[in-house]
Amino acid sequence: MPLALLKAGFRSRSQVPPRELPATPELKKHYDVVIIGAGGHGLATAYHLAKTWNVRSIAVLDKGYLGGGNTARNTAIVRANYLTPEGVAFYKESMELFETLSEELDFNVMYTRKHHMTLAHTDASLRTMRWRAEVNKHLGVESELIDTQRVAELEPRLHVGRDARYPILGALHHPVGGTARHDAVAWGYAIRAAQLGVEIHQLTDVTGLVIEGNRVTQVLTRRGAVGCGQAVQAVAGATSAVARMAGLRLAIRTVPLQACVSQPVKPIINSVIVSGSLHCYIWQSQRGELVMGGAVDPYPLWSTRSTLEFKEGLMAHILELFPFLAEVRVMRQWAGMADMTPDFAPIMGKTPLDNYYIDAGWGTWGFKATPVCGKRMAECVATDRQPELLAPFRHDRFSRFDQVGEAGAASVGS
Repeated sequence: MPLALLKAGFRSRSQVPPRELPATPELKKHYDVVIIGAGGHGLATAYHLAKTWNVRSIAVLDKGYLGGGNTARNTAIVRANYLTPEGVAFYKESMELFETLSEELDFNVMYTRKHHMTLAHTDASLRTMRWRAEVNKHLGVESELIDTQRVAELEPRLHVGRDARYPILGALHHPVGGTARHDAVAWGYAIRAAQLGVEIHQLTDVTGLVIEGNRVTQVLTRRGAVGCGQAVQAVAGATSAVARMAGLRLAIRTVPLQACVSQPVKPIINSVIVSGSLHCYIWQSQRGELVMGGAVDPYPLWSTRSTLEFKEGLMAHILELFPFLAEVRVMRQWAGMADMTPDFAPIMGKTPLDNYYIDAGWGTWGFKATPVCGKRMAECVATDRQPELLAPFRHDRFSRFDQVGEAGAASVGS
């Protein structure tokens, strides 16, 4: 038992430190900004609205608990080695914000630098890795194409021999990738936002939106209706359902995305290792667990159940890379909700409604975008203009046939 926890157990009631997050207050009749979704993105947006733009009348609503949706159902990887210039610039800013996030929030989000390697098993994937490396370097993101020998030096336990069923021909090496503690990110933003006057209302289902003219004037909840000057949608899984309340039809297909962790073992893997051809990835947490995931399920479904089919398929591919893990046991398995767009890029910013903003379509990479989403969505709401960094991800790009085309860097998302 940690010594701090033992000391806390023997404290008198008068010595108990004050709770960092205040109790849920009563809903007010009106807020300047109502944010639907108390995950990482919604909380980060609220924090930046309060801190940077001095907007203090903010309510964050969630049907569940703080950070209990996709924020708690991901594998906590941070990277910027994408394919398109728009995607690379966006995730580069997010990764830079992650580097100093613990200091920014005065809350340890356990951000850790980790080498990130995307393996190439075919000549075609090798060409794609070279393409990504050049785009990354052009935009100031550290990435390079490395050969099999260098892959083996970085991960000596990886099966790189020619006798492998899927030989490794090289990899895209991204030495400045990392991982962070997902619940710590959500709690860090929540605590600091609450200190700035933001109200966080958990267990507050949004049941509808009142639209007058071309504006959302009220958000209806099971605890009553609240008026709003502006409204932000930052939910996952329920994205299409909430958007329909606003009369929006989104180019989104929602599918489960499963992952799992093993029992803790001694340190054996140094990097985040991804195989786009095998649709799997693996890294080792500070606690020794092997964090593993694969492709999204092939059918739309609004459920976070786990399946044996996923686990069997994933383990077959993981053992192609690390055959010696055959006797390691899986300890936990879960699923999140992946909102997939046709071009594998998010939908962000302004909508056809004058005061309704959206942060959606994150598919398999929403966690790593948390800091930049909070910063730029807050800018969008406060200025009522689409920030330049978010311009490629506009809501209407599909009707304009101006898609981003990030599927080539999603690796396990297709």
